[in-house]
Amino acid sequence: MSLDPGALPTTLGGQFKRHLPAYLSGGVLLAVFQFALNRIDWLSKAAIDDVFGGAPEQVTRPALFILGLAVVAFACRVGSRWFIFNAGRDAEYELRALLLHRLHRLGTAFYRTMSAGEIMSRSSGDLQQVRLLLGFGILNIVNVAFAFASALEVMVNISGRLTLVSFVVLPVMVLTTRSFSRQMFTRTRHNQESLGKLSEVLQTNLAGVRVVRSFALEKRERSRFAAANSAYLDASLALARLRGLMFPMVGAASTLGVLAFFWYGATLLRASPDEGGITRGDFFAFWLAYGRMTWPMIAFGFSIAVIQRGRAGYARLEEIFRAVPEVTDGSLPHPKEIAGSISVRGLSFSYGERKVVDGVSFDVPAGKSIALVGRTGSGKSTIAMLLARLLPTPGGAVFVDGSDVCDLPLSAVRANVGYAQQDAFLFSTTVSRNVGFSLDECESDDAVRKIRDAAREAQVLEEALGLPDQFDTVVGERGVQLSGGQKQRIALARALVREPKVLVLDDPLSAVDAKTEAAILDAIDRQAAQRTVVLVTHRVAAASRCDVIVVLDEGRIIQQGTHDELVRQGGLYAAFAEEQSAKSELEDLESDVEPGPVSA
Repeated sequence: MSLDPGALPTTLGGQFKRHLPAYLSGGVLLAVFQFALNRIDWLSKAAIDDVFGGAPEQVTRPALFILGLAVVAFACRVGSRWFIFNAGRDAEYELRALLLHRLHRLGTAFYRTMSAGEIMSRSSGDLQQVRLLLGFGILNIVNVAFAFASALEVMVNISGRLTLVSFVVLPVMVLTTRSFSRQMFTRTRHNQESLGKLSEVLQTNLAGVRVVRSFALEKRERSRFAAANSAYLDASLALARLRGLMFPMVGAASTLGVLAFFWYGATLLRASPDEGGITRGDFFAFWLAYGRMTWPMIAFGFSIAVIQRGRAGYARLEEIFRAVPEVTDGSLPHPKEIAGSISVRGLSFSYGERKVVDGVSFDVPAGKSIALVGRTGSGKSTIAMLLARLLPTPGGAVFVDGSDVCDLPLSAVRANVGYAQQDAFLFSTTVSRNVGFSLDECESDDAVRKIRDAAREAQVLEEALGLPDQFDTVVGERGVQLSGGQKQRIALARALVREPKVLVLDDPLSAVDAKTEAAILDAIDRQAAQRTVVLVTHRVAAASRCDVIVVLDEGRIIQQGTHDELVRQGGLYAAFAEEQSAKSELEDLESDVEPGPVSA
């Protein structure tokens, strides 16, 4: 099923209208189903009256009609469920696509307030409850309405007084169901929130299992899980107690109605027609109709529970649907081609009240390279993410080929500005699929060649070939089976495979040794000959290869120029160069010194 998630309705009413033809078809079939049962009631009355009225030979015709109507009722019952249940499942499919679409668009501010475990709980358990509401819940509500009308027509026409007596407990059932409905919504939402917190604890423990083990905190984490599990158990039991109390009470009220029917119906059976008495056929038809209405009335309580759980689930999903994306598409059309020139004008950015980038300006012509250098916390990585619009880039501050990135479509910016982050994220799949993530498929000869070429450039090819299943080795959750350096280089290879016009590398050398660093720097030089490169680094050896270097401190540019110019100027960059040069010489000296023989 092909659909545009951005065009899907985000409300329950909108989803209902979208699938209205299916609901109408199912509703018509339910109406025919209940009409067929209504006719069966009347035919049953006629047949029994014929039997006890001395004309049993006339029973054959109504019996054949009853058989035919039973077949029609069966077909309509199956068809109604096919239409309405499928509508609920289609709505679930579309809402899941819409949920992923929204999650892709939301920024870091949203994910700071909602954990992955909580999101997973909403996208599974809550979405399932919404599907039940839009399927089973709607079917039962519609069926109750038609069953009530169909049965009431039979009952009233047979005996209005018997109908009133049978309905003596109906107000009690309505009030009881309404009271339970309110409590059901509250307890269901609390139950689903508890499940979300439990999922959060479990997800963080799975993702951070190495950290938990390294600090020997298994016991503490088991206690956290036990507390969350206990809270979920308490919420589940509270909900189960409410449901367990609701159904017996509704059933008991219904049973009282049945007793009233048998008591007064038996009285009317003994009465004469002039006194409002009824025949055996009337009694049987009334009982069939009352039974048809009684079960839907009991099921109505269950339907209310389903609807309240669905409403509670949708209320939690709405928090995602209504979240406002920090980064949105611009109004300009998708450019036919991007050369890759970057211009930054007075760029400032804050995390809350803390300003991390303050009035930064620089230019990078297409096909040139720039290095952003500075101490930890100087704003380098933030600028890198702003260039790729992974954060809400201020308008009028960053331009690509002269166009404000805020005016360009996000797809155009992110397709042409490749970003390799320092804290590399890997998917729990094979090395090949991680490197070739931007490719439509990874099995063709051309795709395999691109993946291996990128791995070679990122200096991870030999290590990938040395894994148990080579490029088909599954790296585990977040790449848990690989070292930090391997993950970083696989992420670099992933950025290279995309072949963007602008390549933003956020400290790609922080977890590699000197030999690997030199090889990667050579690869970056080759990339710089083909595209614009923005290199975030704290290593002078890497920055010296770029055409221009920008030195940042506390979010401001304090120096700008080539490597030689900045070394002659002195200042922070020259201090970095001197410090790293001395460290390199010391490491070389230590590696040349071999331990001598131990004297006696």
